[in-house]
Amino acid sequence: MSRVLTGIQSSGKPHLGNLLGAILPAIELADSQEEPAFLFIADLHALTTIRNPEVLRENTYAVAATWLACGLNPEKHVFFRQSDVPEVTELAWYLSCLTPYPMLANAHSFKEKSANLAEISAGLFTYPVLMAADILLYNAELIPVGKDQQQHLEITRDIAGAFNRTYGEIFKLPQGIFQEKTMVLPGIDGRKMSKSYGNTLDVLGDLDELLRRIKRIKTDSTPVEMPKNPETCTVFQLYASVAPPDAVAEMRKRYTEGGYGYSQAKEALYEVMRHRFAKEREAYAQWRADTTTLEQVLQRGAEKARAEAVKTLAKVRRAIGLEGIDKRSR
Repeated sequence: MSRVLTGIQSSGKPHLGNLLGAILPAIELADSQEEPAFLFIADLHALTTIRNPEVLRENTYAVAATWLACGLNPEKHVFFRQSDVPEVTELAWYLSCLTPYPMLANAHSFKEKSANLAEISAGLFTYPVLMAADILLYNAELIPVGKDQQQHLEITRDIAGAFNRTYGEIFKLPQGIFQEKTMVLPGIDGRKMSKSYGNTLDVLGDLDELLRRIKRIKTDSTPVEMPKNPETCTVFQLYASVAPPDAVAEMRKRYTEGGYGYSQAKEALYEVMRHRFAKEREAYAQWRADTTTLEQVLQRGAEKARAEAVKTLAKVRRAIGLEGIDKRSR
């Protein structure tokens, strides 16, 4: 049996790219394992970019509601908020004491923003260490990650290896899972779909707003009657990510034959998204309307997560010579 673990930052409401690239594949992978998976909302990581407490709180509930609306079973798996398990920050400190500066300086999370060092916080610099603590605290072995997180997972393995060589075999070395379904979707401006670019599609929210944003997708000036290249069209790429194969083949045919306009393609994209996520959209609205129950789910998950975290941290403290009195067991 192998334990699956993954987390989603609460830096904004999850969009289509998050659903297709992370949440839905993670739930499928988790359900395929006999052992419960550990799935969490990374609100501590979100603090590197979010400064408004109300925004962070709302984002956290939005992420929680999205996971549950997409079919996560909180009774089968351990679903929790990262900050509800304080042991993770304690472990992060221990791990940071074994993490060399050059390793963090070469991490892409730092290098991407290193042109303006005044805007880089210590939290952003040590982001990979907290990610390592997230994984190692729960003895996770299978980590679904996108290509952009591959380096951070390698850092986790390096940190765990350094700890084991120094203090004995405490941590398992996690393996990255790069699923075929993991994808990078274009946003409405053609760049990678990202909250930071403001180019996302919210398929679980207001349908009128979804239609407005779909209509804003950038296309070229090819006339309606002329053939179009589906491979370079953002509308087609998004349609292909959610539509059935036969429908995708039909749209491809229409593109290449001509006589099919981008406005028609956008309408088809809206319709397929409206129907594809209808059940999830309804469930999301119900979860967001009942914050009390949502909070109860997160707290029950945190209790399960802490039970595992306390055991791991006790081993770590003994290994490094910080035994003392463990007040958490009282």
